[in-house]
Amino acid sequence: MAFTLPELPWAKDALAPHISAETLDFHYGKHHQAYVTNLNKLVEGKPEADKTLEQIILASEGGVFNNAAQIWNHTFYWRSMKPGGGGKPTGKLLELVTRDFGSADTLLQQLGEAAKTQFGSGWAWLVEEGGKLKVTKTSNADLPMKHGQKALLTCDVWEHAYYIDYRNARPSYVDAYLQHLVNWDFAAKNLG
Repeated sequence: MAFTLPELPWAKDALAPHISAETLDFHYGKHHQAYVTNLNKLVEGKPEADKTLEQIILASEGGVFNNAAQIWNHTFYWRSMKPGGGGKPTGKLLELVTRDFGSADTLLQQLGEAAKTQFGSGWAWLVEEGGKLKVTKTSNADLPMKHGQKALLTCDVWEHAYYIDYRNARPSYVDAYLQHLVNWDFAAKNLG
């Protein structure tokens, strides 16, 4: 079974002006598609071709892992955003955020700091581990499931996520993501 590029959960221009359709043409249409194409080539005719993306991620290394993980990471990232997003979590998620961070503002500050200070390419995450919420960051294609954590939300800080719209101003992109794009409903659905 060949892997396919998942549909975006919104129209390519739906996140403008914070993320442009041009950025998505490259980020989704070229980068995400390349990970799908590369993984299919790497697993063709091999036992991995019949495994799920998660099974491949947990059992592989090198190029197979990198491409499989980047397919998963990007699919998760698209769902971590929505038009008119941002603000603060509500309901059960807000209760857990208040318990584990003290306030939603503290969570936003920590998530923003993780995204802004990730050296090089990578990801900032809100995760659940051992019944507690925490902020973490990973390099390159690494992701929470490799560390026994459950991902709730992510921010992509590879340069291709923001360079067209923000050039080298990663902090401005991260601020726009947090203030205008975060999909707290998606994060809440990911709770155990």
